[in-house]
Amino acid sequence: MKTFLIQFYLIAFFTLLGVTSRAQEPILDQYIRQGLDSNLVLVEKNLSLKKAMNGLEVARSMFLPNITFDLTYSHADGGRSIDLPVGDMLNPVYATLNQLTNTQNFPQIQNEEINFLPKNYYDAKIRTAVPIINTDIKHNRTIRETLVKMSKREIELYQRELVKDIKVAYFNYLSALDAVAIYKNAIALAAEGKRVNEKLLEAGKGLPAYVIRANAEIAQHEAKLAEAEQQLRNAQYYFNALLNRPADTAIDLIPQNKDLQNNGEALAVEVEGREELKSLNDNIEIQETMLAMSKQVFVPKLSAFLDLGSQAEGLRINSNSQYYMVGAQLSFPIFAGNRNRLKIQENQIAVAEAQNKLDQARQQLELAASVAKNELVATQKNFESSQVQLDAAATYQRLIQRGFNEGVNTYLETIDARSQFTNAKLANNIAAYKLLSAMAKFERETASYPLN
Repeated sequence: MKTFLIQFYLIAFFTLLGVTSRAQEPILDQYIRQGLDSNLVLVEKNLSLKKAMNGLEVARSMFLPNITFDLTYSHADGGRSIDLPVGDMLNPVYATLNQLTNTQNFPQIQNEEINFLPKNYYDAKIRTAVPIINTDIKHNRTIRETLVKMSKREIELYQRELVKDIKVAYFNYLSALDAVAIYKNAIALAAEGKRVNEKLLEAGKGLPAYVIRANAEIAQHEAKLAEAEQQLRNAQYYFNALLNRPADTAIDLIPQNKDLQNNGEALAVEVEGREELKSLNDNIEIQETMLAMSKQVFVPKLSAFLDLGSQAEGLRINSNSQYYMVGAQLSFPIFAGNRNRLKIQENQIAVAEAQNKLDQARQQLELAASVAKNELVATQKNFESSQVQLDAAATYQRLIQRGFNEGVNTYLETIDARSQFTNAKLANNIAAYKLLSAMAKFERETASYPLN
């Protein structure tokens, strides 16, 4: 009797849970890695991670000097002005000097009118600004670093969900494949029964009703076979979609084994490895950083700058137009209508809310893990029960078939025995893969699959 059961996979699974020694399932692991590398949703989330890392680099660059080049050109006429009566003040003096020297060496000059607005004026400079004291920059970098970690957690979270989906989809495909084989075998047994009854009818020892019943049995199994083949195609399409490859791509099979025993009740429910809890802890860290930032609002901000440039009218550039300027800027809040105090209280509430969300999430995840463990224990018992029923149905079918061949049992009893055997094989097949799926779900709930 064949049941598509996975000894090597089970060893690898319980190694992760600390239940048995280490082993590997290369085929399934290869599919998982392929899905993790090619899934389109993961590609999108990796782009989000790159965006967060870019934001972190921006935050780190805030500690570096900021160098800019500024050029200002302006031209104006009119506006306010100031009168300088230099002619009225100096012309009498110059006239006296010319009279005394009997020369014209001191000409007469006009009064001046100087506008405040410059004409044909430019100011070109290179400014270097450096933050000296600014706690907001440090806190912003810390927040950006935490956001990068949260982006990585989000990727790991989806990876774990994808691993579970790939495993369950793979087991569903194997279950559908096994069901197709079971129905084909049932059709072959029914066809053999029809052949025997036709021979008996030809020999005058059979009944036409038995042949009719055999045809009905074959038709019934063929209908179920068609449904099973459709489920097999759907399972294949979904599995390939998770791996982002063509829907009709062939799926390799893993080794089969009848041994599927474990002690689910001994498994520990541990959820601290869940990325959801790690992300919520990161959220608490962000809120605490923002609280620290709001408490340091009264720490002064100090920055310095250096200007190297040239300015003059008439677009002249010479030694007289060149200049440098150094300076510092100090900012210190004095009063903001109690907004700073209210902001501190708001951030304190945000920290408490984040902690409460973490506690709620831990409680819910522990509940989900416990439910998954109970489901694993129940499916294990169901599988063991289906194995017993299958062994009994196989024995019963052999005995009834032998009795029919010897003329002791009727053909209807052989049909009933074959139906019981077929149903028992299907039930055992479903129970086996439900157990494997329950293992994958429990593995997901405890975040025990190694992503790296």
